[in-house]
Amino acid sequence: MFQDFAQVWTPVAFSSRLGRTRPLRIEVAGTALVLFRDAHGAPAALLDRCPHRGVALSLGTVVDGCLQCPFHGWRFARSGQCVEVPWNPDVRRERLAALAVPAAELAGQIWIHTSTGDPPPQPPSVHEALLGTRTRISGIEMTWNTHWTRAMENMLDWPHLPFVHRRTIGKDLVALLGERLETLIEPQEWGWRVRTALHGQVRPGMLDFRRPNQMNLHIPVPGRELTLAVACIPVAERRTKLLLSAARNFARSPLLDGLFNRANRRIAGEDRAIVESSEPPEIPPARADRSVPTDRATLRFRHYYFSALKGSTCAAPPT
Repeated sequence: MFQDFAQVWTPVAFSSRLGRTRPLRIEVAGTALVLFRDAHGAPAALLDRCPHRGVALSLGTVVDGCLQCPFHGWRFARSGQCVEVPWNPDVRRERLAALAVPAAELAGQIWIHTSTGDPPPQPPSVHEALLGTRTRISGIEMTWNTHWTRAMENMLDWPHLPFVHRRTIGKDLVALLGERLETLIEPQEWGWRVRTALHGQVRPGMLDFRRPNQMNLHIPVPGRELTLAVACIPVAERRTKLLLSAARNFARSPLLDGLFNRANRRIAGEDRAIVESSEPPEIPPARADRSVPTDRATLRFRHYYFSALKGSTCAAPPT
């Protein structure tokens, strides 16, 4: 389970997509899961396979905060415990459990931890800009036909801005292409922060990499806060789901969400065709490509991926 992406927290869906009566199927690193809300409204995640006959639990319904299998009506609690087996009142239900995955809800998103058993002691990490009581967050989902590492690396790459985004967020950099750009890396507990400098002067704006798969771009707006948050979620070898959010402490009317969502979609669309053309689909080790000093941030991500995630997996407990 969760090949090359085990033992980490990741957002998987916006909270608004998960209602109280219908489950939601997702896929993370080749592992199919089903999300639902328990009787208290808290998110839960199970392997999308009934332990009885292997059918997809995501085709079922939520009844009294438990997930009911569509085939024979078995019901499962958020812990995976089987709480009802129709026609079999005396059966030992403790041996009939579904496989549960830790789940949480934070900053308007549903998260899962790519493991089984009890939740890890540390909760998911998000920037405080996504948690403010006076912050408005709007977001969209996109699917790219590429490995998630290519999408993530793109999000951490400054030098492509005046080329891929020369009509949007990179247009102000076109006039500076003859300068020497310095990439500054600041290690953090949750990952690292990336800034750029010209002639020794740090430029406004910065981006954060939050392990394992989040980028936060802090856009300088005088007297205001605007943060673009992107999560690159592995689905399959050539399929990545992106959750793109705009967190702002101004223009907080829901009527303006569409404006920020369209901007996010346009910018990400400029990246998409370029990134999807990358071969091989998964990033190679740093030494396999030709690199230059402005690649410091993406090279650091490659080191993290190959040292911390590549080869990781989560074995399902025996049944």
